[in-house]
Amino acid sequence: MAESMTTAFDVRPLSGALGAEVRGVRLAEITDEEFAELRRLLLRYLVIFIRGQHDWPPGSRVAFGRRFGELEVHPYLPHLEGHPEIQIIDSEQDGKIPIWHTDMTYSPNPPIGSILQIVRSPGTGGDTMWSNQYLAYEALSAPLRELLDGLTAIHAIHIPGLDSRAEHPVVRVHPETGRRSLFVNRAHTSHIAQLSRNESDALLQFLCEFSTSPEFTCRHRWRDGDVAIWDNRATQHYAVDDYAERRTGLRVVVLGDSPDGDRPRWEHFRPRPGERYAPARVNAKESY
Repeated sequence: MAESMTTAFDVRPLSGALGAEVRGVRLAEITDEEFAELRRLLLRYLVIFIRGQHDWPPGSRVAFGRRFGELEVHPYLPHLEGHPEIQIIDSEQDGKIPIWHTDMTYSPNPPIGSILQIVRSPGTGGDTMWSNQYLAYEALSAPLRELLDGLTAIHAIHIPGLDSRAEHPVVRVHPETGRRSLFVNRAHTSHIAQLSRNESDALLQFLCEFSTSPEFTCRHRWRDGDVAIWDNRATQHYAVDDYAERRTGLRVVVLGDSPDGDRPRWEHFRPRPGERYAPARVNAKESY
């Protein structure tokens, strides 16, 4: 069913939680007015899908991404020749790691968003899911929200060629909408800084399971040429690994800001003398 809001595009929500297909867009020739409208739709739906963008030249793709902000040159992913900002996502080259995550939260300035086009999709399977972290936070009880608002979490990655660590609020405030969302994930969140190991593990396990409950999610079935644009500040995503054929894509990542939230209300947890604090290891890469 088409979206009822006044728009030059044909907007079709994908689920009750987030996601919309936007029809009537040609990204290679998008105008300033159309881009402004597309950005408003992104803030509303958190992930938007535009099908059939087969004739999208690399230069136009980079220019489109730069409308959102500075673009990332990834430290280990291969890129399109002559265009280091356009990353190649290949299921046969570490592009299949199914786990719910928010991109690169191990960075002090995680990306604000990503633009992914699937160039070659499998005949069956290979969908991607997204989860609305606004709704996950808002569905929690008031006492738990109050606790989480005063906590920070350590995010980390330790793989060959990439070793990074950052501390972010467990609940971040979106700089454009002002809404609060959960900001922890299975792939990169090591532990909650103010809690003991056992407390942190238990709370993170609950939050990671709860925040990806079906009622907070949408699911996209890819076709060749589809483009997805998502807000990395208020979503998680999961690449479903249920296919055997090769899947390839091109991705542009918009560099981030510093996640903002309430100041922590407690100091970092400090083990008692002789007690060893060993937070969970975090080594996963991103998946799409």
